[in-house]
Amino acid sequence: MTKDHDPILAEPLTAMARHLGIELTGWDAGWAQVEVTLAPNLLNRQELPHGGLHATLLDTAMGYAGCHTGDPALRQHALTLSMTVNYLAQPGGQRLIAQARKTGGGRKTFFAEGSVTDEAGTLIATATGVFRYRGTPGS
Repeated sequence: MTKDHDPILAEPLTAMARHLGIELTGWDAGWAQVEVTLAPNLLNRQELPHGGLHATLLDTAMGYAGCHTGDPALRQHALTLSMTVNYLAQPGGQRLIAQARKTGGGRKTFFAEGSVTDEAGTLIATATGVFRYRGTPGS
């Protein structure tokens, strides 16, 4: 599922995500997409994307999926309580794309699931997570 996002609603990613080259490329209520172009500093000893990169992409996308408010002045934050990542395949391309959607939750927590594919659509990894809202929007 690919959606466009309103650039007015986009907010800066964390310094760590920016350092890794991660970009927020889609964001809407209950859904988010982040992407990264592979570079030598993101690879493991086998010259494959490091598993921590997949986990970071999934954690970032799932967190954003549960925190869209529709108002750039009302930013919502969340903390990851738990996350399970399943590594399924090696990418064939140079770009990893993580998409996530909020699957449920309540006033204090939410659940999300996500996937990482390469630009050819190969499913690389999946994840589920539980997140706790931090504060109220705008605080």
